[in-house]
This record gives sequence, C-alpha cells and structure tokens, in this order.
Amino acid sequence: MSQFNNVSVVKQANVYFDGKVTSRTVLFPDGTRKTLGIMLPGDYEFGTDKREVMEILAGELTVLLPGQDQWLQISGTGEFEVPANAKFKLQVKAATDYCCSYLD
Repeated sequence: MSQFNNVSVVKQANVYFDGKVTSRTVLFPDGTRKTLGIMLPGDYEFGTDKREVMEILAGELTVLLPGQDQWLQISGTGEFEVPANAKFKLQVKAATDYCCSYLD
C-alpha cells in the first residue's frame, strides 16, 4: 500500500538519537497505528512494547533480531518482525525510509 486514506496524523514528531531517527504517528479509524520515519546512518538499539512489523521502503541497513546471532541485511526494500517486549539492533548504512506497524 503506497498511500493511507482517512487517517489522522500526530503533528509532533517522535525524535530519537539526537535527531538521527525521526517518525510521525499515523492513526487509523479502527484504532491501529503506524509510524512513518527516516533513519540516518548510525548504530541504534530499540525496545518494543508491542509486536512490530518494520517495512523498509528505501535504504540500506542490517538488523539483529532478538534471539538471533546473524545480522539480516536489507538493501533497497524489505521487512522484518520484532516480538513484543524485546530489543533489536540496527546498523543503518544509508538514509532509510521506513513504516512501522504496531500489532496486538
């Protein structure tokens, strides 16, 4: 899906890692939410409250998912899932455009 219709957008940005990772929250009529954002090159660790699906729309990065010892490489587009209440690491090699979906 390249476009979201009939949604609300929270004006205030989510800003992490001194502005190197930013996103905007998109709220859907059914109560679900997603974030759309940009990650600049760097090494990051994130924690989850809910299960997340991160769709990479453009960019280059590697991700170390919970319980894994091999880094997953994504160049261009790709997707990965992170369980709830977990931590994952990212090594962003080039500016990366992403969409994160939060699931129950």
